[in-house]
Amino acid sequence: MQRFFVEENQINIQEKNIQIIGEDVNHIKNVLRCKTGEHIEICSKQTNIAYLCEISNIEENVDTIILEELENNKESDVHINIIQGLPKADKMELIIQKGTELGVKEFTPLVLKRCIVKIDSKDEFKKIGRWQKQAEVAAKQCGRDIIPKVNNLHNINTILDLLKGYDLILVAYENEDKNTLKNELKKIKSKNVKIALVIGPEGGLEESEVNKLKENGAKIITLGNRILRTETVAITVTSILMYELGDLG
Repeated sequence: MQRFFVEENQINIQEKNIQIIGEDVNHIKNVLRCKTGEHIEICSKQTNIAYLCEISNIEENVDTIILEELENNKESDVHINIIQGLPKADKMELIIQKGTELGVKEFTPLVLKRCIVKIDSKDEFKKIGRWQKQAEVAAKQCGRDIIPKVNNLHNINTILDLLKGYDLILVAYENEDKNTLKNELKKIKSKNVKIALVIGPEGGLEESEVNKLKENGAKIITLGNRILRTETVAITVTSILMYELGDLG
């Protein structure tokens, strides 16, 4: 069933109705071609509470009647933050889309020495907004209870403070040849875990960057004998983590 996200002030619990406004109205009317009487799911962006609703009116806005509150069961206990070295072209959008489908809760774009892409401070707000919208679209499509958060740009120094709150920091590095992802997964005692996955851009990570992360508690891992593209690393490792610790499969 199609799911939409709204602001909390669009939900009137006393009157048992929710109003959908903005771009979603056009999607409901002209893409999905919904009619009055049809059912959709609506989730609050602030509380993450979802409702089964019946469309009661479709005009400039879409009015719905709340039929019941839905059980929140779409989210894994595993909290994954993909900390992604800025990739070229539309790869970041692909990583956000597929990561959202797999259950990632945060994405953090990271500026590293070998990043080809450069984002000016004046363009950062626009770029983050676009990526956040991609996360919302993907969350609707796959029926998430939350919209993953896309954080502001970080660099190798500012990311260290963010990493202090994580149970496990994984760094995929092509020059590591001993410690594997499997080794690190064996050490995890609880499935309610907060994991940061640091991935380099197309050119990879500088050794100095890897050392700085390692000094701050990161576990450097190899992903095997073949070098994976940066977007492949994000999707592959997330899939493995969700299979082993989360709700995938």
